Amino acid sequence: MNDFPEGMVWLVGAGPGDPDLLTRKAERLIREATVVYHDALVGPGVLDLVLRETRLVPVGKRAGRHSLHQTAIDRLIVEAALQGERVVRLKGGDPSIFGRATEEIEACRAAGVPVAVCPGVTAASAAASSLGLSLTLRGMARKLVFVTACARAGETLKLDWSKLADPDATLAIYMGKAAAGEVSRNLRAAGLPGDTPVRLVETASLSDERQFTTRLDLLELSARTALGSGPALMLIGRAMGEQVGRACPGLATVIPGSETVA
Repeated sequence: MNDFPEGMVWLVGAGPGDPDLLTRKAERLIREATVVYHDALVGPGVLDLVLRETRLVPVGKRAGRHSLHQTAIDRLIVEAALQGERVVRLKGGDPSIFGRATEEIEACRAAGVPVAVCPGVTAASAAASSLGLSLTLRGMARKLVFVTACARAGETLKLDWSKLADPDATLAIYMGKAAAGEVSRNLRAAGLPGDTPVRLVETASLSDERQFTTRLDLLELSARTALGSGPALMLIGRAMGEQVGRACPGLATVIPGSETVA
């Protein structure tokens, strides 16, 4: 059965950047496409899988540098499908996690264009893998919460901080580097201790990945000084400290304001 006929759109998860983390289905769909509309955060190794004869169109959105409005992207993929193209909309991570997938699915359905989703590895999973840690931990982190900390310029984050400040959860905060101070202050004001461990991972899974271990009350300073310009993920919770040393024997991890843990 052909699951990618002409005139169809696939929203494909490109994962965190490392092409080895693509699903086999994602790689096949990328190679079968006649046009690929890709985000700015899709790894170069993933884009290298696109065939030479396939049109490769950047429609990327990054914080503060939106190249196309979402409605324009919706229109592009729908028009290409209506012209008989096999369309891949290539998104970083997993399309269903902070990937604006709903807007694109609804645009396709409204135009009568068949659309489907191919999941991808999300950044939180890739970051935990790189760190050698588990996002959940029996008896300590029974809950995993995905949060986006991206707000429009001049707006405050509209989040239920009292629910997020759960000592029995691991928070995976996406797109939160610029809001690190606000995240730190609000979580502490809601009752999460200042010494709660935090792991920062920038460009997870790629060769220029950066990792930094800090604590909640030092998060703003750490995000500003320890990270570069790439996309970063914050992992917050007791489980992120409990596993230090167990996960990576012999690897020194520095927590500002504390002793080095080997």
